[in-house]
Amino acid sequence: MSSPSSKNSQHHKSSGNSAGRRPFIRTKSVELEARMMATGQILTRQQHARERAEDYVETIADLIDSVGEARATDIAKRMGVSHVTVIQTVRRLRLKGLLHSEPYRSIFLTPEGKAMAATTRKRHEIVINFLCALGVSRATALQDAEGIEHHVSRETLRAFERFLNGSTPARVLPIVNGKKDPKKSHKSATLK
Repeated sequence: MSSPSSKNSQHHKSSGNSAGRRPFIRTKSVELEARMMATGQILTRQQHARERAEDYVETIADLIDSVGEARATDIAKRMGVSHVTVIQTVRRLRLKGLLHSEPYRSIFLTPEGKAMAATTRKRHEIVINFLCALGVSRATALQDAEGIEHHVSRETLRAFERFLNGSTPARVLPIVNGKKDPKKSHKSATLK
């Protein structure tokens, strides 16, 4: 006589699929979707790595300008991360040619690192000024700019600059039935 556990295992074997689900079949569309998802994940990781690099070179440039040097402990305090995280990131950025450092010494930017810091600073300032021009408090604009500055397109950044320079009035698109209606747009005065 068979035991209850052997009956269950025989039942599952005979039914082929214990959950009653259809077997997974790989199709070209499934594989294509999987490749597209993987590509998206890779791009996202690359973008995050670039954001981190931009934040670090901007912080290092700020420290060098304000106190004459950038030390790992100061970077850690400024960025709210551990000293170990800074050391690991500095090593990666050194390998990318963005900075140079020696153990127990200050950290300095290479010409490539300085160029990245200058670009990042300018983008950061434009975003902060734009948010403040919209009436956002400076404290909130400083916090929000940290996320926005890395994701704003060149086109949008140029539009922010034109708005701040007063050369292009803002176009307001009224919302009609939950959608923007370009036919009913109107120009509003620029904020100064």
